Amino acid sequence: MAAPLAIRAAAWHLPERGVDLADLPELAALHPAERELCLALGIDRIRADDALDETALALDAARQALAEAGVVAADLGALVVVESRAPERLMVSEATRLQNLLGADAALTFSVGGLGCVSITPALLTARGLLAADPDLEHVLVVHGSKPATPARYRHPVTVSGDAGQALLLARAGDLRILDCLQESDGAYWDLFHVPFRDRRVADWREECRDPTAYSFRLALETRNRLRELLRRLLERNGLRREDVRGYVSQNLSTGGFAFLEEALDMALLPACRDNLRHYGHLGPADVLLNLDTALRRGELPDGGPVVLINASPVAAWSLLLVATGGDHEHTYQL
Repeated sequence: MAAPLAIRAAAWHLPERGVDLADLPELAALHPAERELCLALGIDRIRADDALDETALALDAARQALAEAGVVAADLGALVVVESRAPERLMVSEATRLQNLLGADAALTFSVGGLGCVSITPALLTARGLLAADPDLEHVLVVHGSKPATPARYRHPVTVSGDAGQALLLARAGDLRILDCLQESDGAYWDLFHVPFRDRRVADWREECRDPTAYSFRLALETRNRLRELLRRLLERNGLRREDVRGYVSQNLSTGGFAFLEEALDMALLPACRDNLRHYGHLGPADVLLNLDTALRRGELPDGGPVVLINASPVAAWSLLLVATGGDHEHTYQL
């Protein structure tokens, strides 16, 4: 049996400040077709606070998660930071900056990333590896601050990005158990979306799509095929049937994206996904677990897991997480 992994405590920081989608400053500069597409994403409002950077968002979430579990930061054994897409400075360590602000001076500290929204999966795999390798290690704190990489929050034609901090306190036991995960990537799309910056002022940074046809058609087709096969493998190797799955959760991009996933995988996403998309927009690696937490708090999963969490990134990368909630103790850990 592989080493167990569970989320003992989880917390998010969603700024009080926000902006309605119709009031986004960049809307006025969009072509009519682009503006129409943006307003049809299924997003009404996002949380956005320019006074808070990624570290501030992550720090508040980290403090909440530690307080919920009654763990003192000074006693934390490991801190894994999911890196931001656009650091405040070059040649510095955002991970150790957060370590210092949190007061986790004894924690083994480093960052992971490189896969956009899917970066939460390697962070969980890393936490599992640390806990398996060191029997004296009790907790690993995984944190992330999510902000857009450019001044414009609309990522044509994908989504609108809001601000959020996320912290997950991982241990060997807890109410939310991570049973298995699968992850794949395809380097052919490594620069499909990119932000040229070296010769531009920050105010002029814009995310560009190298090949809109590749995104809308080729990557969409590959995403459908990859996720179908990943789901088949995930269920098969855990001895599960489709009817055993109690719910599906996705990242938040658009209502069109939700419909695409539901058709591709022949399932229905939990209602929390569409509600959080409408209220928060896209929150990068924080989406799927915030959606799951919202669904649990609202009673959308009254009989526990297993639940499948779906993540995809135009890097391109794909991952599925199989989690169990509440009193579901039937399945062994395969992660």
